[in-house]
Amino acid sequence: MTGADLSRVAWRKSSRSNQQGGACVEVAWPGDTRTAVRDSKNPAGPALVFPAATWSAFLGAIRTGAFHQPA
Repeated sequence: MTGADLSRVAWRKSSRSNQQGGACVEVAWPGDTRTAVRDSKNPAGPALVFPAATWSAFLGAIRTGAFHQPA
């Protein structure tokens, strides 16, 4: 998805992020049904923008453990 104006959206850092600047992501909702995601260490860099259904499916997969890697 392209063309999202993300210059004025409020970004929210992941609750899993730490204060040491580790692997952090930020999300924003640009006022429509899309969700934007970016690397918090590079706020001027690119962002990925997902349709609502895709973002919901991704979160659902996380909640059900679909990405869990056994130790």
